[in-house]
Amino acid sequence: MNSKIKLLFVCSRNKQRSLTAEKIFSYFDDYDVRSVGTEVNSRIKLTAGHIGWADIIFVMGKKHMRRIREKFNEYTSGKKIICLNIPDEYQYMDIELIKILKSRVSEHINI
Repeated sequence: MNSKIKLLFVCSRNKQRSLTAEKIFSYFDDYDVRSVGTEVNSRIKLTAGHIGWADIIFVMGKKHMRRIREKFNEYTSGKKIICLNIPDEYQYMDIELIKILKSRVSEHINI
């Protein structure tokens, strides 16, 4: 039995970008998908457990990558962390955001 590839999407508050990504990529059978935020007031706050769980970590911006490396560097060894460079200017499930996510993520996984 093939195990699913675990995708973690990270943004600031886990309310718009990463939550949209979790929603749209959870429809693909090959992936187990979660989303988190780096800020104190996140819907779901990033922990070392999330980093350990993930096979591939997609961050929305460079600051999210910096925060992961600063707080959880000892857990990132061998982890694939990809910056999607998606600014915080979209609402949850925004059509344009969905297009950008599908386009940029599909460069790294098969969808």
